[in-house]
Amino acid sequence: MFVKIYEYHIQKDKVEQYLAIQEKASEIYNRYLDFHTVYLNSKTEETKWLEITRYKDEDTYNKSMELINEQKEIQDLFETFQSLLLTEKREIREEDFLEMKEIGK
Repeated sequence: MFVKIYEYHIQKDKVEQYLAIQEKASEIYNRYLDFHTVYLNSKTEETKWLEITRYKDEDTYNKSMELINEQKEIQDLFETFQSLLLTEKREIREEDFLEMKEIGK
């Protein structure tokens, strides 16, 4: 499995909007990719979010992302998402991982 992890800070009063954007974006992603995403909100830093998404493999991810990123709707959603970021912490950290083993149900 190929795994993408994003870390960013969302304004406290924009969480509902953020989750709605993620819902709409996932509808677009579903047209092109098989994936599973979890959104985690830090218990100690309430503006901090982690987004962890698992994909079948990196090649499928890269090919599908080319098509997804061409969609006007996804570009508009990303612009709106960026407007929800905390002003003083606008960075979006991104990391790639390979899942080596899963234990449990």
